[in-house]
Amino acid sequence: MKGTQIFLFVFVMWVLIIVGGGLLISIIAPLTINGHGKFDSILDSGVKALIAMILVVVWIFILSKIKNWIFHKQIKN
Repeated sequence: MKGTQIFLFVFVMWVLIIVGGGLLISIIAPLTINGHGKFDSILDSGVKALIAMILVVVWIFILSKIKNWIFHKQIKN
């Protein structure tokens, strides 16, 4: 039973990586910002980078919560 929890953590980690990559490629990558002249590409890249960093922070938060849940469950046993 203890090994199953680690596999669950790794599975969730891979799901987050695959889903996050799919989101970035299918939704965020085609995003374009127009109307700011020569700053379009800089603004466009900055917004994409900010969204990617926010997603990484969310993934780390989710994985941290799952890790803490697994270790608390193991300590109780």
